[in-house]
Amino acid sequence: MIHTKMFYRGIVLIALLGASSLHAGPIDSSGHAHQDKAQLVHEANHEVDYAWEVYHRAALGGTVASPALQAEIEQHLHEARTLVTQAQEAADRGDERVVEDLVKQVRLHTTQAIQGSKEQKK
Repeated sequence: MIHTKMFYRGIVLIALLGASSLHAGPIDSSGHAHQDKAQLVHEANHEVDYAWEVYHRAALGGTVASPALQAEIEQHLHEARTLVTQAQEAADRGDERVVEDLVKQVRLHTTQAIQGSKEQKK
């Protein structure tokens, strides 16, 4: 009963987040003073979008290994989205070292989320 309840809560959360999530569109960095870092942030944003898509497919297909893993995946995805925002702010400031560090962290979180999403129920 608890697992069913958690599953349905997860589906509702997925639907709400999926409907409200922003997807990375084309980047216009022609006037951006730090074009290479802006591009790096843009690519990281695409990686987060992809990780969300992988997770949504697994969650909707009922193949996420456990409710605990589902919560862990969601935490990784939310953290990645937050880090992308911080990286964008750092790029706007021209802080290249911070951008690179934040993008590395985004990639760690998206990798964890994708691997978790592909872990099958036993």
